[in-house]
Formats: sequence, structure tokens, C-alpha cells
Amino acid sequence: MNQLKIVMYHYVRDLLHSRYPKIKGLDVNLFRQQIQFLKSNFSIVTMEEVILACGGGQKLPENSVLLTFDDGYIDNYTYILPILEEFGVQGSFFIPGKTFTTHQLLDVNKIHYILASANISSLVEDVFERLNHYRGTEFSYPSNEELFYEYAVESRFDSKEIIFIKRILQTVLPEKLRNQISSDLFEKYVGVSEEQLAYELYMTKEHIKTMKCHGMFIGLHGYDHYWLGNLDRAKMQQDVDKALEVMDEFIDRNCWVMNYPYGNYNQDVLDYISSKGAVLGLTTEVKAAEIGKDQPLELPRLDCNDFPPKSQNYKKWIG
Repeated sequence: MNQLKIVMYHYVRDLLHSRYPKIKGLDVNLFRQQIQFLKSNFSIVTMEEVILACGGGQKLPENSVLLTFDDGYIDNYTYILPILEEFGVQGSFFIPGKTFTTHQLLDVNKIHYILASANISSLVEDVFERLNHYRGTEFSYPSNEELFYEYAVESRFDSKEIIFIKRILQTVLPEKLRNQISSDLFEKYVGVSEEQLAYELYMTKEHIKTMKCHGMFIGLHGYDHYWLGNLDRAKMQQDVDKALEVMDEFIDRNCWVMNYPYGNYNQDVLDYISSKGAVLGLTTEVKAAEIGKDQPLELPRLDCNDFPPKSQNYKKWIG
């Protein structure tokens, strides 16, 4: 069996000294320790090697690990790149096109920063209040109790209250209303404008060019960071096309890699990206990938919290 552990990262920064120390991320000192652990105990492979292996070419080394980084944060350039270069390994970075083209704050990040700034009990009450305010006017949706019962489901790393907030503001409500409520809560809790945070949070095109010049792999993460599998076909195709257009200089249009925002996709998404040249796709299914057995467009990943110094969870998936 040719097993590959794909590690997923999001925020990596000096959490203690950052403006939002409660953001769910990996402290840079722990990241350095983790890369040291992975370099000592695994073979850290490149995305190009994985593409070759999934296409039936050479096998990957034993105990292979691939490093993947989602969302295009400036952390990638400031903290991650120097450490990866220090250890002589490649990272693969998946960047929503909107982050560096229009410099608008993604909804997913609005929600992250609201959660990092607010008391969760107060936040749930605020969301209930706004749901009551908008219900029955332009928008129609179930009662607060029904919504909470259906969507407040604890996950591996989040409480049921946090998952409730994320689901309501990411996908359950109509997009127009999600945007309105998210912006209201952001203004109340976060303390900076959305525009200011967007310019602070994401890499620019120049940063991405530098990452690529230094041997890092660049892939797609949609344009608007939508739940692609929840969109109608035309809107999904439009988002993928827009992402391909703005990422054109960083990718090979005939051999590129998709990282599904929120891990969300369906058969229409798979068919469309395949027709557009995608050769691999990364999901959020939690397990080690088995090259030759798992579908190349549906490769599972493990979280950085599954590895030391955070935990020993990775041992559950040792082949």
C-alpha cells in the first residue's frame, strides 16, 4: 500500500503577540517543532511527486507526508516560508482568488475573527436576535430552536455552539442575509474595518510570486471560497473559471490541483474541474490517503493538530 498523510494547515503565527490570540491556529514555535518532527520521522514529499504517483508513475517513499496550507494568509509568507526553506521542504498553498485581486475579506474569515473576539454565549444570543429580526420579512427559515437543533453539532475541534455559528453564517442562510449579519457582528466585535483586516490578512500577488519562485506549489481554492457543492451548476462553474483566470500565472492549466473550500463538493464539481485540467483534489475527510485506491480528485487529509507536539492522533492512520 502506498500511503500518504496529507497535513492541513490554516493560521500559523505568533499567537501570543498577535492582535487576535484566540484565533484557531498553530503557534509558529509549535509549527517549527512539528516540521522538525515530520522531517525526522517521515519523508516530506512535493506535490509534483504526488501528482506523478497518482498518475501511475513512481511510488512515493515509505511514510510520505505532504504539507498543505489553505486560504492564502500572509502568515504563509511571513512565518511558514522561512521555516520550510530552513528545513529544505516544499509546502503547497491554496489561495482563494478573491483574496489578492479585490482585497475583500472572505466570509469565512469574518466568522473566524468574530469567533476570536466574542464570548460564544453572547454571540449565539446575537445571532438569535438577528434571525428573529429578519425572519418573515424578505427571508424565510425555521425557528431558532429548530436551527440550533439541526446545526449545533460538536466537531473534532469545535463546540456545538461554534459549529452552529459557522454553519448559519457560512451556508444555511441566503447569501445576502449571511453577508449582512456577518458584517453587523464583525463591526460590533472585531474592532477594525473589514477592508483594513483584509489588507493585513492575505498575501498579495507579489508574495505569491515569491513563494512560487522559492519552489512552493500553488493551487486553487475557489475564487469566493464558496461551498462549491451547494451552488447551482452555473454559479459553481463561474467560480471555478474565475479562480482559474486569476491564478493562471501560478498554475499549469493542464495539470493543476484543487482544494475544495470547506471540503465541500459534489459530482458536478468533480466533473467540471476534471474537464478543466485538474489532476488532484484535496478534501477534509479525515484519514490517510491511499495512492492507487483513493480517487485522485478526492484525497483525504489529516489536521496539523493530529501530529506532535499537539497530539499523537496520526498513529491511528499508520499503514
